Order: sequence, then structure tokens, then C-alpha cells
Amino acid sequence: MIKYPMTVQGHRALEDEHEFLSKTERPRLSQAIGEARELGDLKENAEYHAAREEQGMVEARIRDIEGRLQNAVVIDVTTIAHTGKVIFGTTVEIANVETDESLKYKIVGEDEADIKSGKLSVGSPIARALIGKEEGDVVAVKTPSGLVEYEIVEVAHI
Repeated sequence: MIKYPMTVQGHRALEDEHEFLSKTERPRLSQAIGEARELGDLKENAEYHAAREEQGMVEARIRDIEGRLQNAVVIDVTTIAHTGKVIFGTTVEIANVETDESLKYKIVGEDEADIKSGKLSVGSPIARALIGKEEGDVVAVKTPSGLVEYEIVEVAHI
């Protein structure tokens, strides 16, 4: 059985999405299917087929979320002692050794990852290179443009 590590915020977001899909989208789609069914011949009823297809996608997502929540390992990094080591859930500031460009990422679960908001999947190459290292360490990360070295400037438990 696969376990899904996630932050407290990521777990809450999945619960919120599940509630929205179950209590808002599911009834809305049932009503849309009922209304489309009343329009007559189901073979050539585009509204009916579109609503059924959307219902199938929503039900699949609900099942996926339920499976992830059931197998979630929620990690609250704020309750873990700060050692300067990069672990799941920490926010890491790194600096490119060559350009001195600074980046800040929070290492999160697969479902939470959003590079634009600085949330890096624990399975990404950068996160895999950082996990287990400490402030002051230099890590080499394989990128499409070659090997890039980053120094770990700060590890925060926020």
C-alpha cells in the first residue's frame, strides 16, 4: 500500500476539495443529468453525454482523493525539532553557487506541488538532492541544462 506524505495544509486542501466535489458538484451534476434526460432521445443528447462524462471525472477524482486521504501520512514540520537538516515539509533557501541567485522552496507532497508558489514535490530532482542535507552543504542537481550546484542557506520549519 502506497503512503502519501503531505503537510497539514495539503491534507486540509484535499479535504476541502473532497467536500466541494461531494456536496456541491455531485448534486449539481445529478440535477444536470436529470434535466438533460427530460430533453428526450439520449442517443443524440449532447447535454446528457457531457454531464455524464463530467460526472464520471468528478467521481473518479472523489475516489482518488479518498484513497489519498486514507493513506495519508500527515507531517507537521512545526512540531519537529529544528536541526538544520532538510526534511519533508521544511522550507529551504538555496543559492546557486555560480550565480548567487537565491531560491526558496517548501518541500511538499506530490498533490501539493506548485513550483509557481514555491512548493516543490518531494519526488522532484531538486528535493531529492536536498533531503537529508544540512545548512551550509552544497548539493549538485541534475538539470536539463547540466549540473547545477546549490548551497543550502537556511532550513526553516514553518
